[in-house]
Amino acid sequence: MTHPRGTAFGTACLVQRFTDLPTTEHATDTADQTLAVFSLFALTRFTLSPRIRDLAGGITLHRLGSRREVCGVFPNAGKPLTGTVDVGLIRSQWGEMLRLAASLKYGHSTASLVVGKLHTSSRRSALARALVEYGGLQRTLYALRYLADEACRRITRQLNKGESLHSLRRDLFFAHEGTARRRHHEQQTEQALCLSLVTNAIITWNTAYFELALAHLSQRRGRIDRDLLAHVSPALREHVNPYGTYEFPVEAEYARTGYRPLRRPAGSE
Repeated sequence: MTHPRGTAFGTACLVQRFTDLPTTEHATDTADQTLAVFSLFALTRFTLSPRIRDLAGGITLHRLGSRREVCGVFPNAGKPLTGTVDVGLIRSQWGEMLRLAASLKYGHSTASLVVGKLHTSSRRSALARALVEYGGLQRTLYALRYLADEACRRITRQLNKGESLHSLRRDLFFAHEGTARRRHHEQQTEQALCLSLVTNAIITWNTAYFELALAHLSQRRGRIDRDLLAHVSPALREHVNPYGTYEFPVEAEYARTGYRPLRRPAGSE
């Protein structure tokens, strides 16, 4: 399963298992990729899949060996491969890199703390520099897969779904201009859980009525290409009015059976 989210949170979510879902891949935007994070994902046996907006000039690819050696084997690949990998530094720090990965994987260190230390240190240690070197190699391998395999470019579609979900949460969390003003951690947690509950309820509602709408379209127009459904997000919100007074007639809702009738588009039969 792919988890679309910001990289710092995504690293913690993947490594420290904030979710019970079997997540193995993390999709992120172009700005959220760093070489150190690429390295940490590879060492902990997860996959970092960022969207690459400008492969020609946006990132630097890394190579093993000198530029002359690379140009001799791949005469058309010398110019893009401007970065080099210090294999000796990686080899000397490999044991420390594995120990850091084990600390993350088994919860002895928090991913957010490690990533913050790696990115804020003014004078990088040998371990930090080795992680950057190894991350350059891992990002190059990912970029090559991104170019060669069209299936790898599904990241954009996954991120669009994640962004639509974030937009739904922002629209629902309109009170106090979207800020959590509770003083105590327990109250802030309750507020966040309530937002998740409402968001999940809307997604469940949308999913159920999507199925009814698809069945209705299948009866009228015949078979629907299921591959098209991969482009549909259940985080629609145009029909949701978050403002006003809320009533919760629990008994009446329990007594309700079946679904509401589907609304027909204007001008349809």
